[in-house]
Amino acid sequence: QLQLVESGGGLVQPGGSLTLSCTVSGSTLDDYSIGWFRQAPEKEREGVSCISAGNGITYYAESVKGRFTISRDNAKNTVYLQMNNLNPEDTGFSLCAAEQPRYGPTWRIVWDRSVEYEYWGQGTQVTVSS
Repeated sequence: QLQLVESGGGLVQPGGSLTLSCTVSGSTLDDYSIGWFRQAPEKEREGVSCISAGNGITYYAESVKGRFTISRDNAKNTVYLQMNNLNPEDTGFSLCAAEQPRYGPTWRIVWDRSVEYEYWGQGTQVTVSS
Protein backbone atom coordinates (compact mmCIF):
# COMPACT_ATOMS: atom_id res chain seq x y z
CA GLN A 1 0.00 0.00 0.00
CA LEU A 2 1.18 3.48 -0.82
CA GLN A 3 1.46 5.60 2.31
CA LEU A 4 1.77 9.35 2.67
CA VAL A 5 2.66 11.20 5.86
CA GLU A 6 2.44 14.97 6.25
CA SER A 7 4.35 17.10 8.71
CA GLY A 8 5.25 20.73 9.30
CA GLY A 9 1.94 22.30 10.17
CA GLY A 10 1.46 24.67 13.04
CA LEU A 11 0.41 28.12 14.16
CA VAL A 12 1.93 31.13 12.43
CA GLN A 13 1.18 34.85 12.39
CA PRO A 14 0.01 36.57 9.22
CA GLY A 15 2.98 37.25 6.98
CA GLY A 16 4.89 34.30 8.35
CA SER A 17 6.08 31.12 6.67
CA LEU A 18 5.74 27.38 7.06
CA THR A 19 7.11 24.42 5.14
CA LEU A 20 5.00 21.30 4.81
CA SER A 21 6.47 17.90 4.03
CA CYS A 22 4.83 14.88 2.45
CA THR A 23 6.86 11.69 2.71
CA VAL A 24 5.80 8.78 0.52
CA SER A 25 6.52 5.11 1.10
CA GLY A 26 5.61 2.01 -0.85
CA SER A 27 6.67 3.32 -4.26
CA THR A 28 9.14 5.50 -6.08
CA LEU A 29 8.13 9.09 -5.47
CA ASP A 30 8.21 10.37 -9.03
CA ASP A 31 5.98 7.55 -10.23
CA TYR A 32 3.12 9.65 -8.83
CA SER A 33 1.88 13.17 -9.10
CA ILE A 34 1.68 14.66 -5.61
CA GLY A 35 -0.89 17.29 -4.76
CA TRP A 36 -1.47 19.47 -1.73
CA PHE A 37 -5.03 20.19 -0.66
CA ARG A 38 -6.52 22.13 2.21
CA GLN A 39 -9.81 21.86 4.00
CA ALA A 40 -11.03 24.96 5.79
CA PRO A 41 -14.10 25.09 8.03
CA GLU A 42 -17.31 25.43 6.05
CA LYS A 43 -15.44 25.29 2.75
CA GLU A 44 -14.90 22.60 0.17
CA ARG A 45 -11.57 20.88 -0.10
CA GLU A 46 -9.45 22.81 -2.56
CA GLY A 47 -6.34 22.02 -4.50
CA VAL A 48 -3.40 24.21 -3.53
CA SER A 49 -0.49 22.87 -5.54
CA CYS A 50 0.77 19.82 -7.40
CA ILE A 51 3.99 18.46 -8.79
CA SER A 52 3.55 15.99 -11.61
CA ALA A 53 5.02 12.53 -11.92
CA GLY A 54 8.22 12.13 -13.87
CA ASN A 55 9.06 15.55 -15.23
CA GLY A 56 7.95 17.47 -12.13
CA ILE A 57 5.77 20.15 -13.69
CA THR A 58 4.27 22.34 -10.98
CA TYR A 59 0.79 23.77 -10.61
CA TYR A 60 -0.66 26.33 -8.20
CA ALA A 61 -4.01 27.69 -7.24
CA GLU A 62 -4.36 31.34 -8.22
CA SER A 63 -4.68 32.34 -4.59
CA VAL A 64 -1.19 31.05 -3.71
CA LYS A 65 0.82 31.88 -6.82
CA GLY A 66 3.89 33.88 -5.92
CA ARG A 67 3.66 32.85 -2.27
CA PHE A 68 3.89 29.04 -2.29
CA THR A 69 6.50 26.79 -3.87
CA ILE A 70 6.19 23.04 -4.32
CA SER A 71 9.30 20.91 -4.75
CA ARG A 72 10.38 17.29 -4.71
CA ASP A 73 13.38 15.48 -3.28
CA ASN A 74 13.37 12.04 -4.88
CA ALA A 75 16.25 10.80 -2.72
CA LYS A 76 14.16 11.47 0.39
CA ASN A 77 10.85 10.43 -1.17
CA THR A 78 9.47 13.74 0.02
CA VAL A 79 7.48 16.58 -1.51
CA TYR A 80 7.64 19.99 0.14
CA LEU A 81 5.33 22.96 0.10
CA GLN A 82 7.07 26.17 1.09
CA MET A 83 4.43 28.68 2.15
CA ASN A 84 5.42 32.33 2.46
CA ASN A 85 3.49 35.47 3.34
CA LEU A 86 0.70 33.46 4.90
CA ASN A 87 -2.66 35.04 5.54
CA PRO A 88 -5.67 33.87 7.58
CA GLU A 89 -7.34 32.57 4.42
CA ASP A 90 -4.58 29.95 4.23
CA THR A 91 -5.82 28.35 7.43
CA GLY A 92 -6.97 24.78 7.00
CA PHE A 93 -6.28 21.13 7.39
CA SER A 94 -3.60 20.38 4.79
CA LEU A 95 -3.36 17.02 3.10
CA CYS A 96 -1.11 15.55 0.47
CA ALA A 97 -2.35 13.06 -2.08
CA ALA A 98 -0.92 10.85 -4.80
CA GLU A 99 -2.18 10.11 -8.29
CA GLN A 100 -0.79 7.48 -10.64
CA PRO A 101 -0.47 9.21 -14.02
CA ARG A 102 -3.12 8.54 -16.62
CA TYR A 103 -4.03 11.96 -18.05
CA GLY A 104 -0.90 13.05 -19.85
CA PRO A 105 -1.17 16.68 -20.99
CA THR A 106 -4.73 16.89 -19.65
CA TRP A 107 -3.41 16.72 -16.09
CA ARG A 108 -2.85 20.48 -16.17
CA ILE A 109 -6.62 20.87 -16.30
CA VAL A 110 -7.63 18.40 -13.58
CA TRP A 111 -4.77 18.45 -11.06
CA ASP A 112 -6.79 20.35 -8.47
CA ARG A 113 -9.69 17.90 -8.36
CA SER A 114 -9.53 15.74 -5.25
CA VAL A 115 -11.46 12.89 -6.87
CA GLU A 116 -8.54 12.28 -9.21
CA TYR A 117 -6.20 11.23 -6.42
CA GLU A 118 -5.99 7.64 -5.24
CA TYR A 119 -4.00 7.92 -2.01
CA TRP A 120 -4.21 10.41 0.85
CA GLY A 121 -2.25 11.22 3.94
CA GLN A 122 -3.75 11.98 7.33
CA GLY A 123 -3.08 15.70 7.13
CA THR A 124 -1.53 18.44 9.21
CA GLN A 125 -3.18 21.57 10.56
CA VAL A 126 -2.10 25.00 9.36
CA THR A 127 -3.43 27.94 11.35
CA VAL A 128 -2.64 31.54 10.42
CA SER A 129 -3.74 33.92 13.12
CA SER A 130 -2.52 36.90 15.09
